[in-house]
Amino acid sequence: QTFLLFRNSTYSLTHPQICASSHLFGDHEFFCFLDAKGQYLFDLICHHLNLLEKDYFGIRFVDPDKQRHWLEFTKSIGKQMKSQPPFTMCFRVKFYPPDPAALKEEITRYLVFLQIKRDLYHGRLLCKTSDAAILAAYILQAEIGDYDPGKHPEGYSSKFQFFPKHSEKLERRIAEIHKTELSGQTPEMSELNFLQKAQILETYGVDPHPCKDVSGNPAFLAFTPSGFVVLQGNKRIHFLKW
Repeated sequence: QTFLLFRNSTYSLTHPQICASSHLFGDHEFFCFLDAKGQYLFDLICHHLNLLEKDYFGIRFVDPDKQRHWLEFTKSIGKQMKSQPPFTMCFRVKFYPPDPAALKEEITRYLVFLQIKRDLYHGRLLCKTSDAAILAAYILQAEIGDYDPGKHPEGYSSKFQFFPKHSEKLERRIAEIHKTELSGQTPEMSELNFLQKAQILETYGVDPHPCKDVSGNPAFLAFTPSGFVVLQGNKRIHFLKW
């Protein structure tokens, strides 16, 4: 029999002995039959996470043509898969909250924090270098606490991967902010400050889909919490507010 197994944010539909892995929510495994509805799997994960504010989240998978799809909760899991096992899915933010600070549950804020942290690392959350340094410093404070010269030697920030790529100058600026401006902030406070900084950026909540403009130039379409955007390169060229 074929089962769906879950570990972290990644799921694998395969034989029970095989499981996919990733690095988002901790190592856990969930089992369900392929004929189970998507809602069953979603509820199973939310129950494990003790997640009550479910409406912001979904489960996504990529088909053999590299097209992304959200798992439909009213249909069986097996009927939505277009390839052979193993299948991989990701539990992630689907609708970004306009104001993360207004979320009621700490676990919801933490999961949104993890998602935006991943967006920053994968280059989806684009921003100026000065903003990038502040965001990375908040992550550093949340993960290692106050700067301690006995524990954090020169270049300590370089051990963390905040972006797809960055310069030594940016690393030094991240460490400088962490050392001088964030002392005393708890992890929860740093995560909240990170969210409040991220939410005002133009690419907050952007999930880009490739397209071409009228001249045939590559571009990206994206829906955000505040409206519909068209991106070219690192710049927003059109914005339609909801």
